[in-house]
Formats: sequence, C-alpha cells, structure tokens
Amino acid sequence: MKFYTKNYKTYFTRLLALAVPLILSNIINQVQMLIDRIFLGRANPLYMSVLGNASFPIWTTMAVCFSIATGASILISQNVGANNSTRVEEYAGALLKHNNTLPIVLFFVWFFCSRPIFKLMGVSDSLMPLCVDYARYYSPIFLLTGLGASTTVIFQTSNYTKHLAVWSFLRSVANMFLDWVLIFGKLGFPQMGVKGAALGTTIAEYIGAVYITVAFLNSRKLSTRPKFESVKKARLASYLHSAKLGINTALEDFLWNIGNLAIIRILNTINELAAGIYSIVFGVEMLAVVVVGSLGSATLTLTSEATGKQDLRQFKGVCVIAYSLSFVLALCMVFAGVFFPEQIISVFTKDSAIITTSGIYLLFVGINFFSKSGNIIIGSGIRGSGDTRWMFFTQIFGTCFVIGCASLFVFCFHLSIAGVFLAIIADEGVRCLINFVRYLKICKTLQ
Repeated sequence: MKFYTKNYKTYFTRLLALAVPLILSNIINQVQMLIDRIFLGRANPLYMSVLGNASFPIWTTMAVCFSIATGASILISQNVGANNSTRVEEYAGALLKHNNTLPIVLFFVWFFCSRPIFKLMGVSDSLMPLCVDYARYYSPIFLLTGLGASTTVIFQTSNYTKHLAVWSFLRSVANMFLDWVLIFGKLGFPQMGVKGAALGTTIAEYIGAVYITVAFLNSRKLSTRPKFESVKKARLASYLHSAKLGINTALEDFLWNIGNLAIIRILNTINELAAGIYSIVFGVEMLAVVVVGSLGSATLTLTSEATGKQDLRQFKGVCVIAYSLSFVLALCMVFAGVFFPEQIISVFTKDSAIITTSGIYLLFVGINFFSKSGNIIIGSGIRGSGDTRWMFFTQIFGTCFVIGCASLFVFCFHLSIAGVFLAIIADEGVRCLINFVRYLKICKTLQ
C-alpha cells in the first residue's frame, strides 16, 4: 500500500477526495437501512421477509434510473479530460432536462401494479398485503429519482462531493427518527409497522431533496453544472447519446438485480425465514459494498478523465489504488466473519435459531468480497474507457450462471441457504477473471 501511495500520490489524493464524501454518504445511508432492519426485525421477525421481498425489486428499478445517468457521467468526465467545455455543457444540460421521464413512469408502476410483480416472485399470501403496502408508501420517492441522479452526476464530475455526504446525513437522521416514531407508534402516532418504515423513508427523502436542490443551485464549485440556457436548449439527441452508454450499465444492474430476485424466489421455496436471513447478511455486506462502490464511482470519474486525455498512468494508477483499498476491506470482512459472526447477526434479530445458523454466511460473503470488489473497481475502469457493453455482456453470463448454480445447489444437492451463497461466490469469481482480462486489453490501447 505504501508503494502505491508513494508512486501514485496524486491519484491517491484525488481518489480519496472524491471517494471519502461518497463513502460517508453511502455508509450513512446503509446505517440508516440497517437501523430500519433492526427496528423491523425487533418489531416482528416476519417484517424482515417483507423487506427482503419488497425492497429488492424496488431497488432494482430505482437503480436503473441512476445507472442510465452513468453514460452522461462518462461523457462529461471524458470531455473534462479533453478540455472540451462545450460538450460538457451539452451533456450536463441534456441530463438535467430529460432524465425525469422514466422515474415518473416507475412511480405509477409501483403505486398501482406492485401486486402482480410480487406474485411473480412467489410472495406468500400472508406476506402479500404487507409487501404491497410497503411499495405504495415508498413509491413517491421515484418522483425525486431523476433529480437525484442528475445532481449526483454533476457533483461527482465536478470533483466536489461534500454536499452529497451532508445530503445523506440529513435524510438518514430524519429517516431514523421517523422510523422510530411510525414503526412503533411513538409520540402519539399510530403503530404502522412496515408501512411506517416506507412512509418514514419517503418523507425523509423529500426533506433531503430540498437541501440538495438548494446546494446545487448555490454552490460555486460545480464546474460541470450547465447554465440555464444550456438546459433550456438541450437536445434530446444529446441525452439519448449519453443514455445509450448508460443503458448498458442500467441493463447490467437490472440483470444483477434480476439474479437477486431469482435468488429470493429460490429462498422462498426453502422457508419463509430464508429470505429474511439473506436480507440480514446482505445488509451487513452492503456496508462494505457501499465503500467499494464509492471507490468505484471515483474510479469511474478519474478513469473517464484519463481516457479523455489518453493518460495510461492515471488510468492504471487509480484502478490499482482503489483495488488495494478494497482488498484490505475484504480481509477485515473475513476477520469479522471468523471471530464475531453471532455478535453481528444478533444485532438484527433476537431469534436464537437464526443467530446460530446465519453466522457462517458472513464468512462466505467475506471470501466472496475479494472478487466482488474486483468486479466493482475493474468494471468501473472498463466503463470509464467508454466500453459499457462489456460489463453488460458479462453480467448476462453471470446472471444465468448464478441462477443455474443456485438452483443446482439448492434443488439437486439440497444445500439449502448455503447453496445460494456458494453460487454467488462462484459467479463473482469467474466474472472477476473475465473482467480482468478485458481491463488488461484496454490498458494496451491507451499506451
């Protein structure tokens, strides 16, 4: 690590300057979601299965909205690297003007049509009303998603992410307080259970939207924020050009989440608590994923800049530093999975059976994280080069592979929940090797 810091000091500093506020932002979000799980798990263990079934498909469609904006992020950063301010204005203005249509459509889908989606997932009759209620109370957040994705891109491509951390802090504090009030019925409010969790999140998101809008309009450090005239004159063609890049990332994320939905479907065939156990372990893993994901976002910005100015040293240096940090985090996860599994799981549930049987899965996700973080960092570098199709194609393979392996391990080998985690480890490992080969080829083109 000292070697990389000494030889790539500039890239290390820039990477952390971009990533640390994003890490803080995402950790705050994940802590808030973990507290949601703690509240819901302690209110009723069945709520964990509701959250596991309802949150995955909702996040899947929400991730599509953010992923489409990735194309604009790549093009804006590449043009920053190439010192082409006209193109920066063009793509940023088009993003702000045209990035709201899909989120509005998704709001209507989740508010009015969530029941058939949950039926396709195999949600039981006893969980169905709770899942539908959760989706309806949560769906107004989609009306903010276009704005959130666009402003996030502008902050990141401007290399100024401090306000994103403050934004997350305000939303999360409001969310935790509102969850406590609405889930348990405090301060004279009715006890709403899982509906209260969704409503609390929705109200908190609208509170946060006020802050980030004011910060976006008033900050003087947003070098890629377009002028009002640029937004007004922005062409749909420019947005579609960036969306053409972003749609591959959106489809990649969609397929990854489809794989997760299929896994939830498989888990639901085991028993009603299986999805809840997976949700707990997934929630713990997500604390690490958001750290590496933030490093990945910073890697995307800096490798896109490097591609724009054909700077191989920056391209490789950023990727090496980002993965080195991720490797250390994976070691920490393995350590926690070996020595403190039951203590971690007991935070989320009082059920002794779940605590004793779930600890081993934390070790599984720790082992898996070496390759998973490689896919995140290397994948960001590949996208930064302008090639977003590659990651989409490897995810097609990965989704088919993980569903096939999970089905084989659960239904043929009868490995139960362990079979699902073994399938995930195999999937991430194979794709990491494939993506690394592609990364090496891209490096050769920048020489």
